[in-house]
Amino acid sequence: MQTTDLAANWMFAEDFLPVTEVAMRARGRARELGLAVPSPGTCQLLAVLAAVSRAKSAVEIGTSAGVAGLALLQGMVPDGVLTSVDAETEHQLAAKEAFAEACIAPSCTRLINSQPCEVLPRLADAAYDIVLLGGPKVDYLDRLPDALRLLRPGGLLAVDGALAGGQVPDPARRDPVTVAVRELDRTVRKMDGYTVAFAPVGDGLLLAVRR
Repeated sequence: MQTTDLAANWMFAEDFLPVTEVAMRARGRARELGLAVPSPGTCQLLAVLAAVSRAKSAVEIGTSAGVAGLALLQGMVPDGVLTSVDAETEHQLAAKEAFAEACIAPSCTRLINSQPCEVLPRLADAAYDIVLLGGPKVDYLDRLPDALRLLRPGGLLAVDGALAGGQVPDPARRDPVTVAVRELDRTVRKMDGYTVAFAPVGDGLLLAVRR
């Protein structure tokens, strides 16, 4: 009986497309800052999702040194605008460097250096095509109501790191991060009015489209 090597499949998917030089440098800056960022496979999927939805407006919660932002902007329409919120100035400076290297017009990015809990309530209801939830995982559940409120009908919520380092499937893991992500996964799975899927790329990408 033939068995499937899931790890080999995962690695093949992650390496399916080469990482650009700009993205590699962005990942290097993220490592220097100690940031966990979406994997190459996750970024590839985000770019495709942005492209297929012809996204014009996106919100990124947690700037990730520009790694995820580059992927979203790759797929968005040429005049699309990415709003990225992060309280850490260094994270946003790194993102600005990545976007400049990618020759992305300044008008296509809006970097807001502030706490998400202060910024998100001020963003317009049902005005965004994509909301990418990143940053500290212990805050995911607190950010969820605002993230959902921002989505237009047909808009996409994407939650990066939905496996919490591979710990979520292990019921014995009860640390605060794993518990928080597990509760978020459970909450999203049960939401009415959304079509939900879980993509096993990177550290897990939880997806929900507002119907």
